[in-house]
Amino acid sequence: MINLRAIYQEDLPRLLEIYASTRAEELAMVPDWSDADKTVFVNQQFFAQHQYYSEHYQGAELQMIELNGEAIGRLYVHWHYSTEEVRIMDIAILPIFRSQGIGSQLIQQVMKKGADLGKSVSIHVEYNNPAMKLYERLGFHKVGEFNSVYYLLKWTPMPIESA
Repeated sequence: MINLRAIYQEDLPRLLEIYASTRAEELAMVPDWSDADKTVFVNQQFFAQHQYYSEHYQGAELQMIELNGEAIGRLYVHWHYSTEEVRIMDIAILPIFRSQGIGSQLIQQVMKKGADLGKSVSIHVEYNNPAMKLYERLGFHKVGEFNSVYYLLKWTPMPIESA
């Protein structure tokens, strides 16, 4: 059973592990770095991102994704990002739990709640992220680029027609 819960300070080691799993493929292509160098880099990036999210997305929902009580990922959503838009700040799932429909289910829940609020849903996705196909399948469209690294994707609910 999939469950979402708030993150706590004691979750930081598991959150770091989840974050590191999202960078593993990229770092495998840097043969000049030792494992220790990669660990230092990932730690710096994780804590910088964590601080950035805390400072720039105040009021956002930072949640741990659990499967049968085991923390397997994170879902960060800012429901009040703007009056027109909900922002998925991040969704990450440990590799062993990917491709099981968990991400799709959670994103669709965000989309439904966004539609209920009358808002579109957006997310920044790295150009080479394999999840790009998932977002496109769910109806997200490219609406911009950011720092030549990310696409800004957006999903807009169908307007409700009045009778």
